[in-house]
Amino acid sequence: MIAHSVDDPLYYLHNFRQVLAWVALRYADLLDDHEQAFISAFEQLQQPAQALLVRMVMRKGELFRSDKLNYVEIGDSHCALRPLTALGWVSTQAPLSLEQLFSVLRKEELVQCFAGQLSRPRAAKPDLLAQLQALSLPPRPFAQWFADSPVQIIHWRLQPLCDRLRLLFFGNLYQDWSDFVLADLGMLRFEKVPFSDDSRALRQRAEIDLAMALHQCAERLEQGEAPALLLATLEGLHSDNPWLARRRSRVLFSIGQQCERLAEWDLALKVYGQSRHPEARIRQVRVLERSEQWAQAKRLAEQMAAAPDNAHEVQALARMLPRLTRKLGGPPAARRRASVVTPIELQLPVEMAELGVEEAVRVHLAQQGGQVHYVENTLLNSLFGLLCWEAIFAPVPGAFFHPFQMAPQDLHDEDFQQRRSALFEACLARLDDGSHAQAILACFAAKQGLQSPFVFWQMLTPQLLEQALACVPAAHLKQCFMRLLQDIRSNRAGMPDLIQFWPEQGRYLMVEVKGPGDRLQDNQLRWLEFCREHGLPVAVCHVRWREALA
Repeated sequence: MIAHSVDDPLYYLHNFRQVLAWVALRYADLLDDHEQAFISAFEQLQQPAQALLVRMVMRKGELFRSDKLNYVEIGDSHCALRPLTALGWVSTQAPLSLEQLFSVLRKEELVQCFAGQLSRPRAAKPDLLAQLQALSLPPRPFAQWFADSPVQIIHWRLQPLCDRLRLLFFGNLYQDWSDFVLADLGMLRFEKVPFSDDSRALRQRAEIDLAMALHQCAERLEQGEAPALLLATLEGLHSDNPWLARRRSRVLFSIGQQCERLAEWDLALKVYGQSRHPEARIRQVRVLERSEQWAQAKRLAEQMAAAPDNAHEVQALARMLPRLTRKLGGPPAARRRASVVTPIELQLPVEMAELGVEEAVRVHLAQQGGQVHYVENTLLNSLFGLLCWEAIFAPVPGAFFHPFQMAPQDLHDEDFQQRRSALFEACLARLDDGSHAQAILACFAAKQGLQSPFVFWQMLTPQLLEQALACVPAAHLKQCFMRLLQDIRSNRAGMPDLIQFWPEQGRYLMVEVKGPGDRLQDNQLRWLEFCREHGLPVAVCHVRWREALA
């Protein structure tokens, strides 16, 4: 795609035209008559009308004040609106509810509009709305609400259609038109991956409708709609498309969490039972426990313990089973001995608390020798991303389908590694033959600044990179990278906060920092246990603040 400079006042129009051309070319067989007609009619519009339409698409909501639709590069907005009105794409006659009216008018305008109907016209805007809601006023066109208003309220009617086009282009609804702007500014740059004929996120018309329905369910949940109603909507929404199946599981999981908050235990169990979210099975046990169905909870926990799906389940069940056994009158389980991880106990001057606990420890350790960096999850992820760049951005069918992807679509799928197994094996083999450092440094130079799901460019300095490659053995890196690939979603977080290098000695130490009252999180505990099992040097630093002597 051609990048358009934001110095061009119509850059947003050029970008929108490219999206329409891309969608028309690659998804022609999935577009319905309405969408085809929109693309064709848009192409016939004069430039001012096209530009004003795109301005409304890019703004939030569907109602706009006419005095807020003035743009120098467009000119007379009233003229630009006429062809859009003639096509029925915008309207000034749409019935507006009282709440919609309050969303577009200022307080002084509302007082003028409802003169004589307000008992307390000087009250705050929310109170004005409450006064008028008591009157049960029905929706009506804006001119009937406020005949003396000097402005019009424009109702943009094709936002759902444009959202479907955006969905087809991006393959999701969380990316928006601002990605074009950021790319045009050079703030976001993306790897160029070749697109094959089957590189499409959605392959059937029904999948478009399902994606939109799932998005609407998520929005309705956020707005507080009853879980039972949402579940009824989801009952008939199924697909073999991996992205849609994953999205449906996330929506179900969120509904299950809301059921828990409402103490709707039976419905929560039903919802979690339908979700393939990685934490759904554990939540079923927790729901049974919270609803005091301890025998059922213990049976399910024991079944899961016999064949856990992931490390998170293993960890959670290790806590749950002893607790459930006690609830059922069984003997208390022997406490599992904590893993042996090197402790560091520090008392630091309270004045250093202003730095933040991690920075305070970094400064203290640096005074003891070596080079100390705050890295948390950035370093190991970045080294993995650089070494395995070719595998991550391989043009696997269905993984990439538009120019603004920072990650393959199937990054969190169970078969992500399997679909690229030969490429990952080749990348990881460099850790065996010693060529990994050269490969990582070459990628660091060649791909500088390109978006990646693993590489944190803002944190990765040449000095940090060189020290890490000199001090961390290849065998340690390989163990970490293999763990990442086992469960990318869970294992890319929880890594120790600091890393200390002694370049002269070729050694390092990872340090997890905990301030007063802070405790280790589950994913941190899993990383610490992994380091202990595989002989990676790691320590947990507990900090207390020392008050100054009087």
